Amino acid sequence: MLKTAPRPQDARTTEGQKDARRVGPPKDSRDGLKAALAPPKVIAAVDLGATKVTCFIMKPEGVHKGDRTLSTCGVGYVQSRGIRGGSIVNLDEASAAIAQAVERAENLAGVNVQGVTIATAGGALTSTRVTGRVSIGARPIADNDLVRAISNALAQIKLPGRRAIHILPMAWAVDGQGGVRDPRAMFGKTLGVELLVVSVAETVFNTLGACVERAHLQLDGVVAAPFVSALAALEEDEMDLGSVCIDMGGGSTSASVFRGGSLVHVETVPVGGQHVTQDIARGLSTSIVGAERIKTLHGSAIASANEDREMIEAPPRGDDPGAGPVVAPRSLLKGIIAPRVEETLELLRDRLKAAGAPIEPGAGLVLTGGASQLAGVREVAVRVFDRPVRLGRPRRVPHLADAASGPAFTACAGILHRSAFGPREAVSTKQLSSTKLTRAPLDPRANPVAKAAAWLRDNL
Repeated sequence: MLKTAPRPQDARTTEGQKDARRVGPPKDSRDGLKAALAPPKVIAAVDLGATKVTCFIMKPEGVHKGDRTLSTCGVGYVQSRGIRGGSIVNLDEASAAIAQAVERAENLAGVNVQGVTIATAGGALTSTRVTGRVSIGARPIADNDLVRAISNALAQIKLPGRRAIHILPMAWAVDGQGGVRDPRAMFGKTLGVELLVVSVAETVFNTLGACVERAHLQLDGVVAAPFVSALAALEEDEMDLGSVCIDMGGGSTSASVFRGGSLVHVETVPVGGQHVTQDIARGLSTSIVGAERIKTLHGSAIASANEDREMIEAPPRGDDPGAGPVVAPRSLLKGIIAPRVEETLELLRDRLKAAGAPIEPGAGLVLTGGASQLAGVREVAVRVFDRPVRLGRPRRVPHLADAASGPAFTACAGILHRSAFGPREAVSTKQLSSTKLTRAPLDPRANPVAKAAAWLRDNL
């Protein structure tokens, strides 16, 4: 586990300045115990994307349980640096971007953040379904029985070179009868559980920890971007009846599948909006900045009227002052964008099918992420998946400004939603940051994964 030094409460070092802080003496065990038992003062969510880094900060009073809404006290976002294709390629630049985004949110919130939860779609996200079953006897089902069932399921899984970031109970069964939401106090001879374990590459997890550490922050956990985006964008009925949330980011496109109110599958492909921008830059012989601007202003994945006669201008590559702009018909731009968008969605569709993702026949699609805002993407998704498609946005944070309330900000809002309203996981994200799954029996006295038992006893 990557350990981070406590960060002082003074102002954060800005980009370009040298860090002159010194780590103070370690706190005694009593102070450490108090800090561990104290409720978190604020929750900081960071979406580490390929095009931007976003931070949402929420105070405890920002949770409104009456109408299940949230209020953020600070929002900050900056252009992403040091990240390509959903992976960190420059640790210093990525950590500076995180620090800058968090600092901007801190300035608006008037608070200092100690730790952050990172949302990522990189690290080759995968999900694994496992089941466990234990005998009960002639007595009501208790918390310890739930712990034993979860432990039995976890003992059957081994993920070499990977780190679990979510362990979610999908369904319980009593005497073979499934669909039980809460089996406690019920009577039965056997108790079964089906778990979904979402994991990332161990190396990617460690790199994220090192990146956060360099920003003088503690890593409170790593979460799957498609999962938390769905928590922010999907309605309760959509989760119960079945739905697929497709998070279209700059470096990757990922999907989370819901059925019966639970997450049942996660899938990702390393293709996103940046690849569309690169295709435009190559096709029109323009710069990356010019291609991004053209994509935003004129880009579309579907045909439009008069596109053959409508001309667009793009800045030329290089710094030759005598070079004129690149002029091309808008139909050429559409001919570049549409195949890439269609190919990305078809690749995701085929991977979901090959993985046997349990998608309900009538499940609809919800698009989130910055790349989903490109004109015509929804229409292409309808054609590729042959399902109803809508554009999602943070639905439980009504006060957000227009600049921070679009589909590109669903992941950050979802982290806050998850911390306030769940779903409850078998092992907390912070505990998963310091343990790995093994095949060894889960003895609470020896195995680290037995932290699940303590967490269940405290929270169920």
